[in-house]
Amino acid sequence: AERIREVCALVKDRIENQSQDPHLVCSAMGKTTNNLLAASREALEEGKVNLDKVRDLHMATIDELDIKDSPYAQQIVDLLDECERVLGGVALLGELSPRSKDLLVSFGERMSGRMVAAQLNKVGVKAIQIESWDLGVITDDQFGEASVLDEAWPIIAERVREIPDKTVAVITGFIGKDKAGRITTLGRGGSDLTASLIGAAAGFDEVQVWKDVDGILTADPRACPQARPVPFVTFEEAAELAYFGAQVLHPVAMQPAMRVDIPVRVKNSYNPQAPGTLITRKHDHQPLVSAITSKSGVQMVDITSTRMLGQYGFLAEVFRAFEKNRISVDVIASSEVSVSLTLNKNLEIPRKERGAPIGSGSAALKGLIQDLSEVADVAVTDGHSIITLIADVARSSSVMAIVFRVMSELGIQVEMMSQGASKVNISLIVPADREEQALTALHKCFFEGDCVVPVEQAGVAEAAAA
Repeated sequence: AERIREVCALVKDRIENQSQDPHLVCSAMGKTTNNLLAASREALEEGKVNLDKVRDLHMATIDELDIKDSPYAQQIVDLLDECERVLGGVALLGELSPRSKDLLVSFGERMSGRMVAAQLNKVGVKAIQIESWDLGVITDDQFGEASVLDEAWPIIAERVREIPDKTVAVITGFIGKDKAGRITTLGRGGSDLTASLIGAAAGFDEVQVWKDVDGILTADPRACPQARPVPFVTFEEAAELAYFGAQVLHPVAMQPAMRVDIPVRVKNSYNPQAPGTLITRKHDHQPLVSAITSKSGVQMVDITSTRMLGQYGFLAEVFRAFEKNRISVDVIASSEVSVSLTLNKNLEIPRKERGAPIGSGSAALKGLIQDLSEVADVAVTDGHSIITLIADVARSSSVMAIVFRVMSELGIQVEMMSQGASKVNISLIVPADREEQALTALHKCFFEGDCVVPVEQAGVAEAAAA
């Protein structure tokens, strides 16, 4: 309840003191999504209908906010009753399809939006709750990972224009409907994707994503306590950071805004005065390094051709094998006769030395190794981490010179490196047990003015002083 009060006070302040005319996209309250999933599993596996945690949270919040006289309060009660009936169907049939799971999960966002709309009206801000599908969010039928159809864009633009003046629309995030009218969830990107989509389709000035940190940070503050917000990043830089470990904003969520070049600002709902991070197509504030992130639990695959030197088709065979076995890659480095790469998720296979049996493990990875063994020797090893630096491409040589001097000073072996095709990231593979040491040392070099090796480049001094 307290968080809803704070959000509504924030909206009211934006309207009254900053001349903004916002619309909101809401996620589910607290642990509601997890509790709905737990209730669905209990109904499926034990035949029991138990929605107590979800019902208790929402009824207590209605009481604490004192909004029981709002028509939205009765709608929330009706949604809770409907959710129980759906769970009863799951328990009776002993079946939980992806379609049913999406329907069950949707109740969280639908109740949350009504709660916020009721509180806004109570504090004097005219607000209406709108289901995303009523605003035109039409998706395909890939339940659990639905994609918004292009035909939704003009519908959203038209229906946003129909929202009454001086009225805040509180829109359900994370969900939509397919053409058959069945509820779907958007999967990756969630409510952030909904906000970006509606803002982009309707041509808003800016999309703001409110989190619990002061924007995108220079590093994970758990490893680097001196990490600080990055004031400006490009869409490309933000996507690279998210892909390689930063969890503030999913790359998918930025795609609609990027498509029409609408800025996205990441703000902190606990610290609304902080400027946050502004994400745009380009900016003029380019330090030597913008941010550093890392990804743990990485597996590395070394592939060495057994064909004659200079024979063409080796890389084609490698990538064909990855496509066939549906395995994606994080980082890659190649030469004429060998390829080293990392997998984008751990496939749980024991270490495989060249020539050793594959053994137990992921069927996909075993299939990959078998296919590649026709043209190459293959070794799969785990115990690696990726350190990624988002850097100024024009000065990448300076960045790499500093990075390798630091790694040498600390005695950390760089097992592989790659400068991404995007030209904004430099990625290093290091032993997993040295990840945090490497991350903190590099952060001190580029952002804290406390490097383990002498650094005189002006760009580093600027970054540290920023």
